[in-house]
Amino acid sequence: MEAKINEALDQVRPFLKRDGGDVEFVELTEDNIVKVRLKGHCAGCPGAQMTIKGVIERILKESYPEIQGVEAVD
Repeated sequence: MEAKINEALDQVRPFLKRDGGDVEFVELTEDNIVKVRLKGHCAGCPGAQMTIKGVIERILKESYPEIQGVEAVD
């Protein structure tokens, strides 16, 4: 499942990298929560939560309906 999550994250990476950031997969919990770490400029961006919920979570849930949500870790 980790490889599939990273494939989905690859869809988002070009947009994040354009703004000097990136996203790193950290873990998939037992209750199907994906934990990610925003890197670079995205880590401190005021819109980081919007990026996680509005973009990353939407793409992952559309690709893999069993995913319950996405959370950021530091």
